[in-house]
Amino acid sequence: MSAPLDVSESSSTSTDALLSGVGAKAIRGRSLGQIALLRLRRDRVAVGGAVVIIVLILIAISALLLDRVFGVIEPNKFNEDLIDGSTLIPEGTFGGMSWDHPLGVEPLNGRDILTRVYTGSWISLLIAFSATLLSVVIGTTMGVIAGFFGGWVDTVISRTMDVFLAIPILVFAIALAGVVPDNAFGLSGDGLRIVLLIFIIGFFSWPYIGRIVRGQTLSLREREFVDAARSLGARRPYILFRELLPNLVAPILVYTTLMIPTNILFEAALSFLGVGIRPPTPTWGGMLSDAVRYYTLPHFMLWPGLAIFITVLAFNLFGDGLRDALDPRSR
Repeated sequence: MSAPLDVSESSSTSTDALLSGVGAKAIRGRSLGQIALLRLRRDRVAVGGAVVIIVLILIAISALLLDRVFGVIEPNKFNEDLIDGSTLIPEGTFGGMSWDHPLGVEPLNGRDILTRVYTGSWISLLIAFSATLLSVVIGTTMGVIAGFFGGWVDTVISRTMDVFLAIPILVFAIALAGVVPDNAFGLSGDGLRIVLLIFIIGFFSWPYIGRIVRGQTLSLREREFVDAARSLGARRPYILFRELLPNLVAPILVYTTLMIPTNILFEAALSFLGVGIRPPTPTWGGMLSDAVRYYTLPHFMLWPGLAIFITVLAFNLFGDGLRDALDPRSR
């Protein structure tokens, strides 16, 4: 007959070893931000878009410093010696491409295309980022107020959104930008045009994000954690800033990344139509407008169009990846 097994000593030894291991290296859970970042890092397309965006921002900042602060580059410098006097087109092949002018030069005046595309980057990105920030601030504020308070407040704000959405923004922008004089509000020149475009694009685009935020707020205000906060005596400011806004960060960030390329195209369209930044200041849309007269020289419109295409594509790819990373229902 075998003796009974004594498991008390072995079990206590294994328990002590387990506890010592836990004490040596504590197990930590991942926050929602860490999980989203891990998902985003796995999406190579979104990471590639983010890298391109960072490079474009650095290019725009350097162009602003070299153009307006230090005055090193000269985007409006004429090179008539590179233009054929009889045809008024650049000499050589592919629009006068050379080591000194890698992207060629413009017809008629010989301005370097690379320098003008490089200089135009800061104007396009500055207007797009600033207009997006203005629309996000106004839209988020109005959307949260309408969704949280409801009643007549929601009715007034919602009808205001409907009025703004009924306005043909492009036609209104053309009319407003065309009638503003060269000197107004204490500003003049490019500064006035930049502020005007930021106001037009940003102020009349806020209802788009406002409706999204309002819908999300209507859904969140009926959730259990909001009811729990109310039952504990939390006041409205606490619920708004500590309970609702943190849960609205994800949709706001995603929609912001999708609004920026739209605003870049909007600014390019206004410059293309001649109501944006005034010549000779280079912008991507303005360069495309000038290139229409020289349709037999495709390189003239290729480079600014390619700059707009790459910028918009990078923001769209990053926005799609960010949306998937912040979606808790995604795999």
